[in-house]
This record gives sequence, C-alpha cells and structure tokens, in this order.
Amino acid sequence: MKVPFGNMKVHYQEYKAAIDEAVGRVLESGHYILGPELEKFEAEFAQFLGVKYAVGCASGTEAIYLALAAAGCGPGDEVLVVAHTAVPTISAISMTGATPVFVDIKASTYVMRETELESKITPRTKVIVPVHIYGHMADMEIICKVAARHNVKVLEDCAQSTGATYRGAMAGTIGDWGAFSFYPSKNLGAFGDGGAVCTNSEAEYKKLIMLRNYGQSKRYHHDIVGINSRLDEIQSAILSAQLPHVHTNNERRRAIAARYTAGLKNLVVTPIELTGFKHVFHLYVIQTPYREELQQYLLDRGIQCLIHYPIPAHLQQAYSYLGYKTGSLPTTEHIVKRILSLPMFPQMTDEQVDMVIEGIADFYKDSRYVVDAATDAGTAVKVFGEGQVVS
Repeated sequence: MKVPFGNMKVHYQEYKAAIDEAVGRVLESGHYILGPELEKFEAEFAQFLGVKYAVGCASGTEAIYLALAAAGCGPGDEVLVVAHTAVPTISAISMTGATPVFVDIKASTYVMRETELESKITPRTKVIVPVHIYGHMADMEIICKVAARHNVKVLEDCAQSTGATYRGAMAGTIGDWGAFSFYPSKNLGAFGDGGAVCTNSEAEYKKLIMLRNYGQSKRYHHDIVGINSRLDEIQSAILSAQLPHVHTNNERRRAIAARYTAGLKNLVVTPIELTGFKHVFHLYVIQTPYREELQQYLLDRGIQCLIHYPIPAHLQQAYSYLGYKTGSLPTTEHIVKRILSLPMFPQMTDEQVDMVIEGIADFYKDSRYVVDAATDAGTAVKVFGEGQVVS
C-alpha cells in the first residue's frame, strides 16, 4: 500500500524507546496483574480527563458492560443507543441482559439525535449511551437534561473520542460514566486489548473496582457478582508511556483532517466540527453516492479505505430478535450506504494525504460521477430536516 489505512508499526517506532523501557520495567518487576503500573496509569488518565477516578479493564466492550452493571442493568431494562456504532457497543448491553433500544442519528455528525430521546424513553429505560463516533461528541447538555428529567443515567461511549471536548469538557466526563477503548488503533491505544471507565462518584468507583475483579471487596470476599476484566501491568505501562503524546497526536489528526477538507470539500461531503466541539478525528469519514466505485478506484492506486460501518446494528442478524426492519432508522440507513473512511493516523505524511486527495479528484474527473457528485456535495445540503447543515 502506498497509503495504508493505518500504520501501527510506524507508531511503535516513534515511541519505541519509551515503550520498550516500560515493558522491560514490568517484566523485571515480576508483578503483572493489578499492580503499581495500573494504579499509576489510572491516576494519570483520570488527571488527563479531569475526573476523580479511572478504572482500567480488559477492553472497551467490558468498560461499557462494567458501567451498565454498576447501573444495575439487567433483564427487563432498556438502554437507549445508536445503531450506527461498532457492534461491541451493543454487545456490552446484551451482556447485561438488558434490551438495546435504537435511536437514529444526525446525518451531519453521525451522533445520537437527541430530539428523538423523549419518544424512546419508557419506564424500563435505565441508561442512555451516546456514542461519540469518529471523534466528534454528541450534544451532551441536551442528552443529560433529558436523562435528568426521566431519572435515567448517562454512559458516554468514548472509544473513538479520547481527547475530544464539548464546551471545554473532555469526552467521558459529563455523563455518569465514560467508557474508553484502548484497542491499538485508538487515539490512545495499547498493544493489545484494554479499556477504562471513568467517573466522579466515589461510590461508583468502589463498585467498578469490585465488578472488574470477581466482585471482591478484599481477597476471597465476594460482595457482588463480578467478572474478570483487568487491565494488565504491561498494557498499563505502555499506555502511560503514550499518554503524554495524545494531545499532540490529536492535533496532527486535526491538521490532516483540515488538509483533507480543503482538498475535497467541492467533491464529497466532508466532516464538520460544530461550534463548541473539538473533533479529534479518530476517523475521517466522507459521504459519496459512489462509495463502492471510489473505494475500489483508490485501492487500485494503493490507497486503503474502509467503511465504518456498512451494516447498522439494528439490521444485523444477531439483533433480528429485536424486530427492527429496514426503514426503522432512516438516517442511519441512508448514510451507511454512502460513508467511506479515508486513511488517518498521526504519522501520515502530507504527501500521503495529498495522494488520497489527488486520487479522489481524479476519480471525479470521470463524467459518470462529476455531475451527480457536485450536486450531492455542493456547498451545503440539508439532510432529513434535522436542521443541521452538512458542509
């Protein structure tokens, strides 16, 4: 690939000295589970976010599960969530026995359409899970107000938004809990699986500490039903080594995004950043009615693009028992046919970015695509009457 979608090897090479030292330190210590490296990272990550507590766990999926378990979610409860997300978000809900109830999204930012929440809430609703997808946060002020009116908790899915902000507040710090994934490709990634839950509540913190370790209050004393979901010492040390660079890497992502937007805004629908938000561009996602043709064209030129995500959760076979049909979530179903994720990683060079831009521009020189694409992208379009301008 001339331009890979991501490049973890070059990321490792950039921080090799610090990461190698961290791993060696842990191996020499002889302490590999629930030790000082985890405590250190949890304290550092909490400080980074601006919250009181962070609890490391085994994955982003289990971070969501642990927060839902702390909320008491179980069979008979409902959790409001979007279908346009990685299926692990929904898997975590299913793990509790609760029922996911899907809310449509905004076509402009791909996040939960908060105006639909009131109509979806029932006496069984326990938690709302806004997903800060691609690196742009949902409108947390409105979501939290709706939740408060109905005595419902809010769990932020921050898997793709480490470092993103909403009116100055970090992703994960506004709701009752924030759940993070440290999958290697994330804005802060481990070299394996990992996750964390953050909270400002001491009571919730103590509950999460027990839930991640078999429900133990102390060794062999199991006060609640828990699971094994621990962030190990090696991953904790690797994360600590990279944490100081998150903001710098996010700024590089934003610079890449700005370069993409400047070069593509008259060809395709490009991402936006709403006033009061800071987008950290875990992914740079465009819209085009010629998604498959463009993806193949770029691949033939050695440019790797992916789709996040081609099949929404409500139409996945695994969740067919919920009874959703095509047409249930019109905006979600519209955009998943059009979205394409362009290469995005902090070590990406300007030359590589320009290769992607030039590839897309060349694609639209074909007369079969230019007219429709120009009409579709234009300078501004309104989508589904949501009052949100896509530009």
